[in-house]
Amino acid sequence: MSASQIPPATAVPGDDLPTLLVKIFGKDRPGITAGLFDTLAAYAVDVVDIEQVVTRGRIVLCALVTAPAPAAGSSGSFEGDLRATVHSWAESLNLQAEIISGRGDNRPRGTGRSHVTVLGHPLTAESTAAIAAAITSTGGNIDRIFRLAKYPVTAVEFAVSGAATDALRSVLAPEAAMLGVDIAVVAAGLQRRAQRLVVMDVDSTLIQDEVIELFAAHAGCEAEVAEVTAAAMRGELDFEQSLHARVALLGGLDASVVESVRKEVRLTPGARTLVRTLKRLGYQVGVVSGGFTQVTDALQEELGLDFASANTLEIVDGKLTGRVTGDIVDRAGKARLLRSFAQQAGVPLAQTVAIGDGANDLDMLNTAGLGVAFNAKPVVREAAHTAVNVPFLDTVLYLLGITREEVEAADTHLG
Repeated sequence: MSASQIPPATAVPGDDLPTLLVKIFGKDRPGITAGLFDTLAAYAVDVVDIEQVVTRGRIVLCALVTAPAPAAGSSGSFEGDLRATVHSWAESLNLQAEIISGRGDNRPRGTGRSHVTVLGHPLTAESTAAIAAAITSTGGNIDRIFRLAKYPVTAVEFAVSGAATDALRSVLAPEAAMLGVDIAVVAAGLQRRAQRLVVMDVDSTLIQDEVIELFAAHAGCEAEVAEVTAAAMRGELDFEQSLHARVALLGGLDASVVESVRKEVRLTPGARTLVRTLKRLGYQVGVVSGGFTQVTDALQEELGLDFASANTLEIVDGKLTGRVTGDIVDRAGKARLLRSFAQQAGVPLAQTVAIGDGANDLDMLNTAGLGVAFNAKPVVREAAHTAVNVPFLDTVLYLLGITREEVEAADTHLG
């Protein structure tokens, strides 16, 4: 049949015809799906829908098929024969079968489609019940649930229809905070599978450290710098002023300290996996930092990042002067750079993901299509689209619908 001969969607077989829902339960083994449909084939039924899930070696297979029509002039019941044959086949394999009569396909799903991703460490029955109830309270219906990962966190995704994405997010965000789980709500659609740009903060996000504090340790003023850094990240101090004040304390350090600091930098657990997987998927990845190019340039080379921008420590005659050169990468600067990277990458802002932990990341997080607060300060968690509060950066992959099995399979096949 050519494309022009395909009946319109309103005429799909099973839309308003008698149908049978055939459900098979039992211990999984190869050949069950083929065996069921081979059995059904004898009755010339059409397949309207199929769902199958295997959990801990137990299969649930559902097939929605058109009811068999009796042969011309026959007084027998083909449906009765089909029921008896399916039950007999199931019993021969120590499976259970249930067959339910009805009409048509599934009821139409409500308008508004969203993916609700839940990360738990652990994910408890209590929190799952509360999340499901919260979804229901918005008028949403859970159409499907499946697991994305079982470690280092349990990650599951709910496909929800019938509720606006923003409404779901506003209800589930406070619920997540109360339950101690992480929840991300994103709109369903083709854009979720489109090429994306992912831009990260560096200090306490891509890496575990605050780079300026590593420099300060060499200058003997670590405690003083750390105090100013913490206040700036909480939003209590203007970032640019705090940057100048902290950098001034580094004046006179020998430039050789740069190499020492580079060696001291520790990537966040999961950082390599996150970047490697995103790059394999064809995503572009960048970093913006209130730290220093003396470190971010090395990270860009090591991880194969597409974009990187940060402040630059001024070095004169082999010594740090205590000043920075060029435009300051501050809160507004990070958002500006996100827009610039997106333009260079040819990716609309709606398809960008920003990840950060501090107050100076807020504009960037709110500019991106999806802003992720990673182990962030309270003011950032409350303002971002979603929050991740486990110490594994690669859990962000689950928010994009990427499963742990897909990550591991890519690592196995591509090395």
